[in-house]
Amino acid sequence: MGRRAFAAIARRRRILGGALFVAAACAAAGVFSLGDARAADAPRTHQVVIQGLQYLPPTLTVRRGDSVVWTNKDPFPHTVTAAGAFDSRSIEAGQSWRFVARAAGTYPYVCTLHSNMKGQLQVE
Repeated sequence: MGRRAFAAIARRRRILGGALFVAAACAAAGVFSLGDARAADAPRTHQVVIQGLQYLPPTLTVRRGDSVVWTNKDPFPHTVTAAGAFDSRSIEAGQSWRFVARAAGTYPYVCTLHSNMKGQLQVE
């Protein structure tokens, strides 16, 4: 092998070594980390409190795959009913009901026991 070939190989090794060093430094600094992206995409659990004959918050926006837990803090039962989409049936005082939002859309819901109670779930 001649000097030129040897010099070319040595140059490629230096370039490759430098590139590997930069990649390793970026990975150590978290530049290429997928952990944050995965955490942002992980399903979340959202809370809605039923109290004083109202849903708090009355409107909630979630992502597909997220869970919503309605907790009844009133001394009497309530429902969370979106016609054709979901129905908690009776949620007794002090109890909760969980729903996993699987389909995107806007879901207005009511308490079938107290028609003045209205809420909305927006699933993105």
